[in-house]
Amino acid sequence: MAGAKSKRRAIDGILIFDKPLGMSSNAALQKVRWLFNAAKGGHTGSLDPLATGVLPLCLGEATKFSQYLLDADKAYVTEARLGMTTATGDAEGDVLEMKPVDVALADVEALLPRFRGEIDQVPPMYSAKKVSGERAHRRARRGEHFELAPAAVTIHELELTEVELPRVRFR
Repeated sequence: MAGAKSKRRAIDGILIFDKPLGMSSNAALQKVRWLFNAAKGGHTGSLDPLATGVLPLCLGEATKFSQYLLDADKAYVTEARLGMTTATGDAEGDVLEMKPVDVALADVEALLPRFRGEIDQVPPMYSAKKVSGERAHRRARRGEHFELAPAAVTIHELELTEVELPRVRFR
């Protein structure tokens, strides 16, 4: 029967997905659900479309465990460009300001203790956090001004892994 929808199948398990640059976590989930024709699925925390890396995807009965993975400790590797300010606070935004950078490795390392332990972290305006039921990035792209509440996060480890000024890499 042409055009008939195929019935989604019950498939259970956790798939470790290597999310590529430019793909949202939800797009990754929907693609995997489509490939497996899976009836039910969920992801274990959003990775920004600019982020690459491991994204566990839960299918079927495994979605019952996704809440535990959402709250689990995670590790990230990130790179920052010192002296550059963008409209979005990330690499995609228009550059608003460039300042020369003249810091020593010791200067950067001296700042790290301020970011270890429990800290209040304000999400970026261009994030997937919801504000009044709508994603913050959508409101920000329309030029709306709003406040995002800080969230308590715990950073167990923070180390500087590479310095090639003005770029620095952290784990």
